[in-house]
Amino acid sequence: MSGEGFVKKTISFCLVTCALCLGMAAAIAQPYPDRPIRFLVGFVAGGAVDLTARTLGQKLSERWGQQVIADNRTGAGGVIVMQIAAKAPRDGYTILMGSSTQFTIGPAMQAGSSAYEPLKSFAPISRAVVSPIVLTVHPSVPARSIQELIQYAKTKPGQLSFASTGSGTGPHIAGVFFVRSIGVDIAHVPYKGGGDAIVALIGGHIPISFGAISTALPHMRSGKLRALGVTEAKRLSIAPEVPTIAESGLPGFEVSQWYGVFAPAGIPGAIVKKLNGELASILALPETRDHLSSQGLEIAYAPPEVFGPYIRSELVKWTRLLKEMGIQGQ
Repeated sequence: MSGEGFVKKTISFCLVTCALCLGMAAAIAQPYPDRPIRFLVGFVAGGAVDLTARTLGQKLSERWGQQVIADNRTGAGGVIVMQIAAKAPRDGYTILMGSSTQFTIGPAMQAGSSAYEPLKSFAPISRAVVSPIVLTVHPSVPARSIQELIQYAKTKPGQLSFASTGSGTGPHIAGVFFVRSIGVDIAHVPYKGGGDAIVALIGGHIPISFGAISTALPHMRSGKLRALGVTEAKRLSIAPEVPTIAESGLPGFEVSQWYGVFAPAGIPGAIVKKLNGELASILALPETRDHLSSQGLEIAYAPPEVFGPYIRSELVKWTRLLKEMGIQGQ
């Protein structure tokens, strides 16, 4: 083969190789997202976590032209969905609407034996909202204040029960704190989510419930249930007529819960950045704030570099508090 022929063949080979490489790079570098995204939710439809996920998912779908599909995988206080999400591909096409229940309170209760590792298995994308907890009762309960409920419970020791959104959830812990604070035996009845708990309360199957105000609010307004107190440190702008439990004779009583977006650990940094940027923009929209606020949810955006350390500090705090209360491992 002549030198000239060898050079031509070498050049041709290089050109083909470059074309193949460019084609592969183009295939790999398809703009994210280029197909539907699964948005995992660990609680039933109709609850506050589900509402937040669907609100954000709809906005992401509108912006990206790709479906963001809510996928409710309920059970075990949100543990089942955590296990599913932790094993999902690290490609940004499976994200999770997580809560303080799943990332701090639940693991703190099961310190040393949790079914998953929240700090190692997940990448925080964005904190989204806080979801105030409210104590509500069925209208048949003859109490119109926290103090009246306490007195009523003392006349029926061991006969009353309270509903929550599941064992290890914020509402469950709020209920336990309340029961221990008043020194009366009130049994805990866990449900699969806020929607189920509210249905049971409205139906008269259970007299008392601790749950997200976003779920309870329509029924508070219709008179189907009665709100006696919120577990936040201050009254809520959405329901200013409802006093805090702390101001109702139990000073220092406070339990708060938050929801945020996560992905399996190991997701590419560029996807984390894009997801967080879009969520920050969506949460800043007046219509998003108005919609979530009307449901009792307050915007509490935080980026990954703030959200991650916050989760770590909350896990430490709740592990200590629950140990002091003697309710670890329940």
